[in-house]
Amino acid sequence: MLILQRRQGRTMSPDHERSSLRSVHPTATPTPMPPFLATNLRWLAAGFLLLFCGCFGQTFVVALSGGAIRREFGLSDGAFGALYAGVTLASALALAGIGGLIDRWPAQRVVSLAGILLAAGAAGLGLSPNLPVLASSLFLLRLAGQGLMLQTAYTLLGRWFSAERGRAVSLAALGLNAGQACLPLGFVAAAGILGWRGAWLGIAGLLLVVALPLARHLVRRERVPAETARSGQPAGATRAQVLADPSFYGLLAAMLPPSFISNTLFFHQVHLAESRGWSPDVIAAAFPPYAVATFVFLLVAGRLVDRFSALALLPLYLVPFGLACLILGGVSAPWAAFAFMLLYGVTDGISLTLFGALWPEVYGTRHLGAIRGAIVAIMVLGTALGPVLSGLLIDAGVPFSGSSPGWAPIASPSPESCCWSGAASSGLCAGAASRSCDRPRRLPLGPSHRLGQVTAWARPRTAGRDPVPGSRRGACRG
Repeated sequence: MLILQRRQGRTMSPDHERSSLRSVHPTATPTPMPPFLATNLRWLAAGFLLLFCGCFGQTFVVALSGGAIRREFGLSDGAFGALYAGVTLASALALAGIGGLIDRWPAQRVVSLAGILLAAGAAGLGLSPNLPVLASSLFLLRLAGQGLMLQTAYTLLGRWFSAERGRAVSLAALGLNAGQACLPLGFVAAAGILGWRGAWLGIAGLLLVVALPLARHLVRRERVPAETARSGQPAGATRAQVLADPSFYGLLAAMLPPSFISNTLFFHQVHLAESRGWSPDVIAAAFPPYAVATFVFLLVAGRLVDRFSALALLPLYLVPFGLACLILGGVSAPWAAFAFMLLYGVTDGISLTLFGALWPEVYGTRHLGAIRGAIVAIMVLGTALGPVLSGLLIDAGVPFSGSSPGWAPIASPSPESCCWSGAASSGLCAGAASRSCDRPRRLPLGPSHRLGQVTAWARPRTAGRDPVPGSRRGACRG
């Protein structure tokens, strides 16, 4: 069997025997960390690298060139915000169409497509002579960076791991944490030497010469969880069935507030600091505490997800973010920025793990790529509204203050109104998630696609398996 699977480019999970034992003995302990890392380093490194490279298409990197782009192309805050929102929305729609490729294509081919598109976007941005080329380059950066790279990484991790998916996702997601910690300073340093255009050309070269060949090598061999090996094929709902499930929208609503509020705040971080009378270095100095908190709670969340399930953790992870919004909305002293970033890092670390573990836990892995494509598209459609609406209000001269009635109706990024709205939305979405998690249901799937993991939300997971005959407890994860 192992020889046959190697010929097919697939390698049986090294924990096949261990997980089979756990299916008989549900009290077996998880794999210790050193053996887990040694056995699965190839696949964890692949996820780490893809998520790190995806940072080049994220707002916190692209926005570092925002001032230079506005000056060279004569764009106002509102015009650049509208352009950025437009290409982001277009990339979300495109991702919804091509997200299912990872379900049909070999991983190497999808990684190659994502890497080439990301490098093309970076090179185009560095060379852009006019607005059409600028818009096309931003579109490719957003599609490949925020879209395909993250989509591919999380889908592959969800497919490669089952028994310890939370731990695997949390370790690989450190790639995002590393990107957030290193790339802003690295880009600023490179731009200081090469100029902002030269920095983007350098990024394109690194992607093509270093990152893409390494990523293709790492994903060349598939990892097959024991659960999939026993059943012969992964189970899961189709995208149409997921979109028809009412509980899906409650789960999605719980994942949306951090990205919507933080994306708007980060995009206008310079204006936010100016409106508060803070030094330009205040928000930048608050990123290291954010990175540390994200790192710590990425690892904590992985253990919690494997112990209690992603669904059990979902209604609770927004509490720190709601508190962060209350502090930033009610305190004008510079320490509020540090408190906000620290608490946001707690929620962000947990959310990165949840985003990788929640959807395969609930809807299976058979059509995970197509499902994730729709999820990311919906989330991007929501988060793209903040920068453009806030930028237009800035151009219109609406005061960047919570006392202005123009901001509140759209949950703008003013220090007060955006943060009060963020706290309120966090509470409401946590409630929606809790209600969705408390509604056990089965999707209308055929016998070969039955989802056994949506019957008991808050107990330790028994995803994708049946109880051992004669036992009061479900078999341990496979």
